[in-house]
Amino acid sequence: MRTYDTSFPGGARRRAVLGGAAAVAAGFALAGCGDGGEDKKAAPKERKKGQKITLTFWSWVPGIDKPVDLWNSEHPEVQVKVEKVSAVNGAQYAKMHAAIKAGNPPDLGQIEFPVVPSFLLDNGLLDLTTVGGEKYKSRFVGWQWQQSVFGKGVYAIPQASGPMGLFVRQDLFEKWDIEPPATWDEYEAAAKKIRKKGAWIETFAPTNGNRFAGYAWQAGAKWYAVEGDNWTVALDDEPTRKVADYWEGLVKQKLVKTIPDRQNAWYKDIQTGAIPAWLGASWGDALLVGNAPDTKGKWRAVPLPQWTKGADAQANWGGSTTAVFAGATYPKDALDFAVWLNTDPEAIKLLIEGGYGFPSAKTGYETSDLDVHKDFFGGQAYSQVFRKAGDHVDTSWQWGPGVDTLYQRLGDAFTEALSSGDSFRSVLKKVQAQTVSDLKGKGLKVESGG
Repeated sequence: MRTYDTSFPGGARRRAVLGGAAAVAAGFALAGCGDGGEDKKAAPKERKKGQKITLTFWSWVPGIDKPVDLWNSEHPEVQVKVEKVSAVNGAQYAKMHAAIKAGNPPDLGQIEFPVVPSFLLDNGLLDLTTVGGEKYKSRFVGWQWQQSVFGKGVYAIPQASGPMGLFVRQDLFEKWDIEPPATWDEYEAAAKKIRKKGAWIETFAPTNGNRFAGYAWQAGAKWYAVEGDNWTVALDDEPTRKVADYWEGLVKQKLVKTIPDRQNAWYKDIQTGAIPAWLGASWGDALLVGNAPDTKGKWRAVPLPQWTKGADAQANWGGSTTAVFAGATYPKDALDFAVWLNTDPEAIKLLIEGGYGFPSAKTGYETSDLDVHKDFFGGQAYSQVFRKAGDHVDTSWQWGPGVDTLYQRLGDAFTEALSSGDSFRSVLKKVQAQTVSDLKGKGLKVESGG
């Protein structure tokens, strides 16, 4: 399944610089071409006391209606109307970009960490410092707050992250006398044993660029870097090559499947035990519960395998924000809702029940609160695995512009390589060149690294 859509609907071209060559605190910069039409929404306003307004919010978060209903019951003057948008094949982002071009975006939207920079290229997000947003920084995990900071601007409120781990069918691993792998070498050894039992440990999903990025992140890759306003793209760096070589080896030995994950055939394999493990993220508990209910009590979560025995290198898959669009009529009220949604203890509780991920807020919950499916995991306090992973994610990783396009190009190239027999390294080389070309086409100064 392609996680992101690459469509940036056409319109009148106008050059824009986002914060000049705005440097992120971590050393990044963003300057590019805006591709926006004339804004048809009214100019931003400040709500008068007693005035009743309605804000629109596009989201696909499961169970989002419940915290929004709570907000609406407590804030009669500022009502929020949710519009559910499809997250299949990046449809939500295509729709958001189209709305920006048409000049009628919603007031707020759900936007994942990796694609925030692409919306900045559209001039689509409000700089929240214009309405006092910077004062909320201390309420959130530092590296997650930084995912939406560019130069002196803050462009979204973090909601949740996706620290990674390994879900395993404990019953089958015990039956087959296999220990959950602590290293990637042990993971390959486990894959060989599982294959002899007629199953596959996993699938290498060729179009899941988001998960592949998590593998590279854990291995020490740095896909984006910048000095001044000169970007360096290093998708074809040594850590990513190591990851590509590893998975190519598993594929060529026929130790893993190559079907898409989180689609019907994969769900069937998860249900039947044909795939007894999944390299997933903290939000994966709800996915397993909802799609393999008959396996209740048989799953456990363990840490990611390590490249070096005894190391503690972790990774993140996904992560979302609540962003205020640049066309919001009442931006201060929209910011107030975004902060409340992601920090209020009752709102967090409802979001956790819906299965939205690992909260970005520093307070308002206990890790044990996330063990909402404890029975499904045989009584394990499984969220501790993800909390510890989140504590050891390399916080220097930062996304750059064009990740949505990069993911689709990775998916196309991996799919082609699986068909043609070309090396996975050739995929990295190809997508590296394509990404550099894509960003140059958006007016960015880009060099190839690695």
